[in-house]
Amino acid sequence: MDILKNKLDPKNLEKLVAISNAKMHAFVAEAIELTNPASVCVFTDSAEDLAVIREKAKNGGGECVLATEGHTSHFDGPKDQARDKANTKYLLPEGMELGASLNSTDKASGLAEVQGFLKDSYAGKEMLVCFFCLGPTKSDFSISCVQITDSYYVAHSECLLYRPGYEQFKNVGENEEFFKFLHTQGKLNESGCSAETDKRRVYIDLVKNTVYSTNTQYAGNTVGLKKLALRLAIQKAAKEGWLAEHMFIMGINGPAGRKTYFAGAFPSACGKTSTAMLPGQTIVGDDIAYFRKKDGKMMTANVEQGIFGIIENVNADDDPIIFESLNNPGEVIFGNVLISDGKPYWMGMGADVTASGTNYQGDWNPSMTDVNPSHKNARYTIRLNALDNMDPELENPNGVETGGIIYGGRDSDTQVPVEQAFDWTEGIIAKGASIESETTAATLGAAGVRTFNIMANQDFVSIPLGQYIQNNLDFAKGVDSVPPIFSTNYFLKEDGEFLNGKLDKMVWLLWAELRVNGDVEAIKTPTGWIPKYEDLAPLFKEKLNKDYTQKEYIQQFTIRTANMLAKYDRVEAIYKEKVADTPKLVYDTFAAIRKRLKDLQAAKGDFVSPLDL
Repeated sequence: MDILKNKLDPKNLEKLVAISNAKMHAFVAEAIELTNPASVCVFTDSAEDLAVIREKAKNGGGECVLATEGHTSHFDGPKDQARDKANTKYLLPEGMELGASLNSTDKASGLAEVQGFLKDSYAGKEMLVCFFCLGPTKSDFSISCVQITDSYYVAHSECLLYRPGYEQFKNVGENEEFFKFLHTQGKLNESGCSAETDKRRVYIDLVKNTVYSTNTQYAGNTVGLKKLALRLAIQKAAKEGWLAEHMFIMGINGPAGRKTYFAGAFPSACGKTSTAMLPGQTIVGDDIAYFRKKDGKMMTANVEQGIFGIIENVNADDDPIIFESLNNPGEVIFGNVLISDGKPYWMGMGADVTASGTNYQGDWNPSMTDVNPSHKNARYTIRLNALDNMDPELENPNGVETGGIIYGGRDSDTQVPVEQAFDWTEGIIAKGASIESETTAATLGAAGVRTFNIMANQDFVSIPLGQYIQNNLDFAKGVDSVPPIFSTNYFLKEDGEFLNGKLDKMVWLLWAELRVNGDVEAIKTPTGWIPKYEDLAPLFKEKLNKDYTQKEYIQQFTIRTANMLAKYDRVEAIYKEKVADTPKLVYDTFAAIRKRLKDLQAAKGDFVSPLDL
């Protein structure tokens, strides 16, 4: 308390101590001693405090004002454009093991390194202390958080993405767990970007629920409550018997006014947000979901209140609701797009890119063919309540009942566009725990490489993978009506061309909604149930005004037995090599599926038309 009194003025001290939590006070005091700020500003939930964050972000705090009212832009440097997987590590105390597949370092040396980068990093700067809530407030889903940063851009982003948590924090008892985040953008260059990205570190202390982030501005590394908090939540959920997943939540409208809620996991840049934003449906959330069991039902809630979405190829035809919101007045942060005359431009926006402008690497013009006008991982940050299709249950403290679960990836030659697993076990193991996806620009490294990504959550799992699978398998116990599980694949190709249009995904999800409610039959394959042509054609016509031919159906839903066998061989090899605690049920399930595939292959070959099943 002496440290706080010496550094905080009376007004900010009063705000801080109004939250009676000695552990939080200690965290702030320790951060002050470590980072040595010139001043400390504490923010409440008030409109006045939020306005201060917004205005300071626009005036030297990392954002530039754009022509449309409420719009701002932010640039991360050329070497700070994605989540840094290599330097994101768990700090493990002696005796704690997560397995070879998860990136970690010993706690003592890792803490010394990252605290060395944090030492005096706030000298001459203001420390911002912000409070947020993961999940709806006053709910079983609620987790209180404190974010300390020297970046008004980071604070502003979190104000858009997360529910205010100051008042919520007042209800946290002294012994209640809360999440802690300490970030510095480090030294800045003349463009206002982090200058020492070689010292970029994102270290996670699972024991103390604390994340340290240094020398970076990219939101995936700095907005602590997003994927960094997901890692903490997965650990907490494992202890307490619930699930924290990398999933959207959406309402799919069925016949006669019926709505069924689906959750879905997709790796980054694989159609996750565009699925959650399908026209005619409603969105509860696009990224992270918590699941709890209540009264025999599987309930889920959106951890966030906003979207940090990839903007490439967002246009009026494919993403009309998002596109309209991004072109109307309102609070939006554009990240790493091209700016010209106060307007944002991005690749795939459906309009010509302006002749010249400024982007993440400086001045740009069309002659610079080695640099894209807008980064492939350029983003937008916006509140969900700015969207016309926000679901009215977003803030329901009980969450929404899960009607179905979807796992999707980026697969050009193997899986059909939509398929229902035979049961929960095969859904978790053969759909979720077997996701492979081609890499994209959302993470640093080469793009286009086929990568294993368990439950589309590989980068964020903070417990041994075998335990993570078992927790998912066990979660169906005690649920009266277990949600069906589906796989989707929007990226099937033939002769280098996609076999589906971008909005075809609507039909796959509408079919899944019909299946959940028992409205249509399906065709049995070795790996699950696929649609009948006669059920898809009317949906294409009614919803997309598209004539869906039987030829298209056969192309898309042909069972590629050899490719499917190769897929399960690859995935099983990964489990045997890297996941020492893999449950035996995983291998038994793979064996059963492999036998069914081999039987079909022996009878009908490597490519089997759905009409021959």
